[in-house]
Formats: sequence, C-alpha cells, structure tokens
Amino acid sequence: MKIFIDTANVEYIREVNSWGILDGVTTNPTLCAMEGREFCSVIEEIAEIVNGPISAEVISLDREEMIKEAREYARIAGNVIIKIPITSEGLAATKVVSSEGIKVNMTLVFSVNQALLAAQAGAFYVSIFLGRLDDIGHDGIPILSDVISAYENYGISTEVIAASIRHPIHVTEAALVGADIATIPYKVIQAMVKHPLTDSGISRFLEDWDKLKEIVQK
Repeated sequence: MKIFIDTANVEYIREVNSWGILDGVTTNPTLCAMEGREFCSVIEEIAEIVNGPISAEVISLDREEMIKEAREYARIAGNVIIKIPITSEGLAATKVVSSEGIKVNMTLVFSVNQALLAAQAGAFYVSIFLGRLDDIGHDGIPILSDVISAYENYGISTEVIAASIRHPIHVTEAALVGADIATIPYKVIQAMVKHPLTDSGISRFLEDWDKLKEIVQK
C-alpha cells in the first residue's frame, strides 16, 4: 500500500519525505488556509520536494470552472493530480479533463455507487473518506472493502485511496482490505512509527551497551 501525506505543511512533507517512505501528497485549500498560505504557491513548493503524485483540489462547483481550475493546476507541475468532488458537475468535469490526460482524484466518495461512477467518468484515483463515515456512525472500512471488490469484479484500474484517516488502526484496516493508497495526516504517520516495545527495546540495548563498556574498561 502506498503512503501519501495529507497536509499543506511543507515542513511536515519535507520531514516525512526524508524518511524515504513517502509516495505522494494530498492537499486542499482548507489545509492551505490553516497554514496561512496561498494555494498555488504551496503546490509549487511541494512539487519541488516530492516526485510522486500531488493532489490539488478545485473549489468551484460548476463544471466549466472546475475544468478551468484543473487545467490551471495541472500546469504547475507534471505530477499534479486534480481533486474533484463526486457530483454530477464533478463527473462531467472529470470526463473532460481526464480525456485531456489530466489525472483526477475523485474525492468525497462514500459509497460503492459513487465509486463506480467516478471510475466510469475516468477518475485515476477515488478517495473513500473513512473518518467522516465513522463520524456519522457508519464503519467506513466495509465500504472501502466493497469498493475494492467491485473494482476487482470488472478489472477497473482506478486506484482506491483510503482518506480521512483518523488513527493508525484506519491505516492497518485499509491495508488489510487491499487499499492501493492511504493518505495520512502527519500526526498519524508519527504514531505509526511508535511502539512501546520498540522504545523499551532501545532502552534495554543502551543499558546493556553501557554495562559492556564498563566490563571492557575493567
């Protein structure tokens, strides 16, 4: 499963990329606003750091404006992917820009039906929002699993992204049902690295090393 980071914080992206585990980035105007940054300039800066896909989200609701935004963002860098919401206008815009070779990440997808329509319109990625489903009392993982199964039934090549990740368990469950990608907030990626037995093991190794040095010195 590929690992994307979901943020507009360039320092977070730079740090996680330095670990050698980052495959791509997803971001949106809301995340940029949280950082106090202008959207296009953030995308440009991210593209200088990350070679993998960078999803940039349109803010328009009208298909013509979505198409205009998609073309504008796609010109920023060759690895920019356009995030378009699953609406009738979004589907129409996706059909147009995907036919022009612009890759689309269809976002805010919550059902198998929506995912099937996204693929039919030409979406390269489809983002299933786990956390938001959990927020309204639905388990998002079975829906994610059903989307993957439906795509496998028909040989659909659209890649499935587990999005709206809230905790490391979401990542584990997404991997176990076969998601192609998980796009993960920085704090969750940090939590994935941690394990109490790792910490205690390192402490024990250091203690043993100090004891060994004492023996050698005697």
